[in-house]
Amino acid sequence: MAKTIKEINEKIKKGKAVVVTAEEIIDIVDKKGLAKAAEEVDVVTTATFGPMCSSGAYINVGHTKPKIKIGGGKATLNDVPVYAGFAAVDIYLGATALPDEDPRNKLYPGDFEYGGGHVIEDLVAGKDVKLVASAYGTDCYPRKKLETWVNIKDLNEAVLFNPRNVYQNYNVAVNLSDRVIYTYMGTLKPHLGNANYCSAGQLSPLLNDPYYKTIGIGTRIFLGGGIGYVAWHGTQHNPTVKRKESGVTQAPAGTLAVIGDLKQMKPEWLRGATFHGYGVTLTVGIGIPIPILNEQICKYTAIKDEDIWTQIIDYSENYPQGKGSSLGEVNYAQLKSGHIKVQDKDVPTGGISSYSKAVEIANTLKTWIKKGDFLLTEPVASLPGEESGYTFKPLKERPLDK
Repeated sequence: MAKTIKEINEKIKKGKAVVVTAEEIIDIVDKKGLAKAAEEVDVVTTATFGPMCSSGAYINVGHTKPKIKIGGGKATLNDVPVYAGFAAVDIYLGATALPDEDPRNKLYPGDFEYGGGHVIEDLVAGKDVKLVASAYGTDCYPRKKLETWVNIKDLNEAVLFNPRNVYQNYNVAVNLSDRVIYTYMGTLKPHLGNANYCSAGQLSPLLNDPYYKTIGIGTRIFLGGGIGYVAWHGTQHNPTVKRKESGVTQAPAGTLAVIGDLKQMKPEWLRGATFHGYGVTLTVGIGIPIPILNEQICKYTAIKDEDIWTQIIDYSENYPQGKGSSLGEVNYAQLKSGHIKVQDKDVPTGGISSYSKAVEIANTLKTWIKKGDFLLTEPVASLPGEESGYTFKPLKERPLDK
């Protein structure tokens, strides 16, 4: 019998909701069958914890005396540049922003010790952060220079706003060349020396809701250790890629834009990270509840690693040149085994997202729901789906002299 989110929330309030993780639902469906599992289980929690470069935070630092118009000027937090093209004291800090001078980069070209992701982690940890700003001065905002320490507890607003997180599946990265290459998928050894992947597989949110039946705009989520929301579909959202009969995508597909109060979050779930030879990022913990409204949704959440397939891509030639050719397809059970076969070679695998941390997030969200501290929300609008025709396009380059 079908359920509604309202009915499930009533059960949550009464402490009677049955909540399990996306790992646990697999065994329940295997043992009890799909119909019984859908009847008994109310919510399945999903999660991921991995590097999410399209992340950042917008901040209102408050007005000074005399007032300064940082908007239109320049500003840094711990020497990391922030975007100041807003109003007087609103700024946006991107996770991949880098300081103009990084002492480590002078010693090890291409390596960066500290950037935007690390500043976000420091803010959430309650550390004082150095704000330096310069402005051109106006009649209403006469001040031109500002140097001060700021702390998250004193900021008016500190909001995590990430334009693209929670990729629905992703490539496996390898290197066919004869040199080491440094990428956002980590260091790749030559001659198929390793294969890196980045997904929680059977725990990953959008792999458990392949057609976006329950996850949509307004969905309440676990974000960085606090409560956040799905704000929109994420950039590069691409729901029209090939799918298996189960509906699970075989390549990078849907994404989410998410938002939440940075003051609620914890540094354990927002960690600055460095990719040697590439740059910096923010590792983000996200957990999303899936209400079991019917058997179909329950079936989606019972997906197993061996049934989730993705593409092996050469990052030395194919990816940089925008070529989409795949070297083969592999499932997440194979990836998590530690080795896969690529061009008849046994290649060691490594995940750059943390499955164990994803399990911890899924269990934390499960606890919140069972205690009645976290209710589900009805999406106010759906994400663009397969039937929408919405797709990710490359840049159409045009000569400037025409």
